[in-house]
Amino acid sequence: MSSLPSLTQSQTALTKEVTVLDERGRSSTISIPCERALTVYLDKRELLTLMTIGANPEALILGYLRNQRLIRSLDEIAAVQVDWEVNAVAVTTHQGVSDIEERTAKRVVTTGCGQGTVFGGLMDEVDQIHLPLDAKITQSALYRVVDCIRTHPSIYKKAGSVHACALFSANGDLLYFVEDVGRHNAVDAIAGKMWLDDMQGGDKIFYTTGRLTSEMVIKGAQMGIPVLLSRSGTTEMGLQVAEQVGMSLFSRCTGRHFLLLTHPQRLEFELEPPSAALNPDLFKV
Repeated sequence: MSSLPSLTQSQTALTKEVTVLDERGRSSTISIPCERALTVYLDKRELLTLMTIGANPEALILGYLRNQRLIRSLDEIAAVQVDWEVNAVAVTTHQGVSDIEERTAKRVVTTGCGQGTVFGGLMDEVDQIHLPLDAKITQSALYRVVDCIRTHPSIYKKAGSVHACALFSANGDLLYFVEDVGRHNAVDAIAGKMWLDDMQGGDKIFYTTGRLTSEMVIKGAQMGIPVLLSRSGTTEMGLQVAEQVGMSLFSRCTGRHFLLLTHPQRLEFELEPPSAALNPDLFKV
């Protein structure tokens, strides 16, 4: 287990009430999600600015640095300090980050909501990733995941306009649930939580409400997770990367419906999934 860095436990409002008029001129109050700019400083060097709802800023930054391969171990980090008064986070390392200029010189704007950014050629490291071939998911576990997401309390149900990502055990038990303005932020926050808890991904299931783009698939692979679910679809490059690293992609996961696109050997079909008898409404599409 790596030694943990010093972390702030920052808190800020996640939603705001606003007054609106409907098509009949009637006034009402609704909630909308907050969105904040959070500028990241790595050893006093400005790295980038992320747009975030602000729910899990410390985990978000840790996961971002991990998924970008800028920081390889928690032992390298001394502190992560978030200050919402100036909308900034200061990350301090013990020894500095070698070749930081070269490693951050190339930026790629991704298809993530709000335009995600990745540094360098993450695709160059994909060839080194090999996900566990013996990982399995049962049909009933898949339905448990979908049912959990459907019923879980969320900012989306209150205010909309956010994406959610979640991590589940192999049998469909919820481990982490994170919402943010972009799915790339939510997956990074979960990566940060896994890092802090020294949790491995080889026997886990990852769910996202957003598309399974190459960025999402690469990040899932870097987290060691062999099964990705989405209520949306996938892109051609996302599909190609999943095939390459040995990841099973499930898209259009709504109700009883799903589409398995890659590595079907992981799915264990069941003639009558146990959850069908427990919750018949689950299978209404």
